[in-house]
Amino acid sequence: MKELLNGVRQPVNRRSFMKKGLATAGTATVGAALLTNGSELLAEQNSEEHRGHLTRGDAALLRFAAAAEILETDFWVQYNELAGVQDNEVPGGSGNPEYQEKFEAIDDDFPQYIHDNTDDEFTHQNFLNAYLVSKGADPVDLEQFRTLPGSTATGSSGKLRLTNLMELTLDTSWYTRYRIDNKNPDLDPNFVFPQAQPDLAKGKFTAIPRTDDDLTPDDHLQAIVNTAMWHMPTIEQGGNSLYPSMAQRASSVEVLRILISIGPTETMHFQTWSDLAGDTPAITDPTNGLTFVDLNSPPFGGETFTTSLIMPEPCPFLSRKLPVVSIIRPTETEGVAMGALKFLTDMGLFIGQSPAFFELMKRLATDADHARRGVDH
Repeated sequence: MKELLNGVRQPVNRRSFMKKGLATAGTATVGAALLTNGSELLAEQNSEEHRGHLTRGDAALLRFAAAAEILETDFWVQYNELAGVQDNEVPGGSGNPEYQEKFEAIDDDFPQYIHDNTDDEFTHQNFLNAYLVSKGADPVDLEQFRTLPGSTATGSSGKLRLTNLMELTLDTSWYTRYRIDNKNPDLDPNFVFPQAQPDLAKGKFTAIPRTDDDLTPDDHLQAIVNTAMWHMPTIEQGGNSLYPSMAQRASSVEVLRILISIGPTETMHFQTWSDLAGDTPAITDPTNGLTFVDLNSPPFGGETFTTSLIMPEPCPFLSRKLPVVSIIRPTETEGVAMGALKFLTDMGLFIGQSPAFFELMKRLATDADHARRGVDH
């Protein structure tokens, strides 16, 4: 899958892309997935996309955000079906008692948190697509890529999915990135922040019970729950950086307002999950050796790892000549959409997806990364 993401930072001619289509799916497939209200070629021929008062750059930013929210909604639904609250706001599934009880042992309100995060993502995807349509621009529809099998454990709806929660490789260096006070990934791109849970970066692990066989032994199920609890903040810290990074490329004040209004809700999600991740029990999965460490005990502990330190430490920002400040990081805007796509791909979230899916996501990311403030291109 990584190969599918290579070589896309260079501009790609829209007309050429639409004309050539995808080798595996054809032009009609791309058009059906990305464009539900007409030809994208119209956008190239007008200074404002479909004459709806959005520049193509702003429309591209919102389309990439909408695609990201659709994918995020998909995996949060999977969590909610098994461990959240199933109701009219977030229907589907019937809960898995053994899996859910492990979350409730950490926090009684965990199922409600999962439900509310899922509901938020639904509203994000729906609003972004509706706004695009209201401006005469093309929304995003990924339904043709809903082909991945999900969990068949008790409580799952058994529906096909867009994302894969059963083969995750997690980069938990965000945990130390927000605690180390003399480094900023925007100023120190080559600095390697330590992993909070090193084993999660060394294999492919499931965050949901794949079948009822995963409900035992007890430490195996706990390891699955721990993986989920680290996956949740890992995802949300990505959105935490994505929105302010994309906002710097918006031309319209209204589009800027949308991005800086949705972004902080991702930060609220991240803050909740990052706090709870510190409560995961230190155990070893007897089936695969996956080990979760105690972050409060040697060789961990200290300001870099202590779980009670949940606020972002001040760090250098913009220039080391300026005083340190508590900020979201990173917020570098160059290549942010492709970076986000690579982050999700490396995580294993799209294992099993088709080449056509990756081509479409590359197209959306490339368009977003080519957006420039005040430039209609």
